[in-house]
Amino acid sequence: MTTRSPRSIALLVPTLLLAAVLLIGTAATSAGPALAADGDLTWGVRTASNDNGTDRQNFSYTLDPGGSVTDAVIVSNHDSEPLALDVYAADGFTTTSGQLDLVTKDTESVDVGAWSAVGAAQVQIPAGETVEIPFTVTIPADATPGDYAGGILTSLPQPGQEQGVNVDRRLGIRMHVRVTGELAPGLTVEKMQVDYAGTLNPFGTGDATVTYTVHNTGNVRLAAGQSIRVAGPFGLLPSTVDTVEPVPELLPGESWDVTASVGGIVPAFWLSATSVLSPELAVVAGATPGLEAVEASTGTWTIPWSLLVLLLLTVAAAIAARLLLRRRSRQRRLREDARVQEAVDRALREQVKAPAPVE
Repeated sequence: MTTRSPRSIALLVPTLLLAAVLLIGTAATSAGPALAADGDLTWGVRTASNDNGTDRQNFSYTLDPGGSVTDAVIVSNHDSEPLALDVYAADGFTTTSGQLDLVTKDTESVDVGAWSAVGAAQVQIPAGETVEIPFTVTIPADATPGDYAGGILTSLPQPGQEQGVNVDRRLGIRMHVRVTGELAPGLTVEKMQVDYAGTLNPFGTGDATVTYTVHNTGNVRLAAGQSIRVAGPFGLLPSTVDTVEPVPELLPGESWDVTASVGGIVPAFWLSATSVLSPELAVVAGATPGLEAVEASTGTWTIPWSLLVLLLLTVAAAIAARLLLRRRSRQRRLREDARVQEAVDRALREQVKAPAPVE
């Protein structure tokens, strides 16, 4: 899976493991509390109820180039002490686990994070109180149509140290933005190959491994179901890979690496692999063009070397046996001819030695 910022991922890993506070995933974007390192509840975030909607799990907007929208995030302090938080917007990216994440504060945002202006860069929240922080999303007039992802984040301004790595405790709500214009969904399968690993057993089967990269080449976010099928020459001996997982939702330009294995493959000299992607469009207000299934194929040689060696040895043994039989038969004929010739010669010698008859 290609990602946007390896540095941001390295910094986010301890955040997820040690703080468990980044609520950017599908089921964690509502008003869930954050957890400090000691497990105490500290703060929570949720979307504001206004003209943009109520009881929303995340922020979602469809805007024209040059358009803007104003919204707000609600931050609640669940602690008995005042809380000081940084508030900022950031771009989103898909992680190697298939989840939407946000870049860290020290990583420059270029779309949603750059287009969003937060009303307060820092906020002081008294113990047990709640504050509403407004923000405005303004789309540049020259923005390219399509889907973008980001979010509004809150974080402790002084991250702690865990094993020499800064631990930035963050809590936020994701944001999806669609810029209106010509939409062109697109998925491609790239760098597809199938590898075969055989066995020394001449009558055994082997394993096939199919790898490829799914690339979102369009301008809208897409997920995809997928199926993989391998078969021998002319479609004989087909097998379906049952362990392949769906492709998670990818933002435009992102990629996802796929690896799938299937056993019990008979080495029939040629093995073909076919992948079929069934694109799944995100539910967004307005019409989104459909996208047909995407199919890609590749193949590799599956030479049954052990069986061929066994057949070669069998043929060689048969030829050797036949040659040996011929040689023995020829030797028997030669010995028989020699015995006959010897008998003839003996008879002639005895005839010569016999006395002439008396007249």
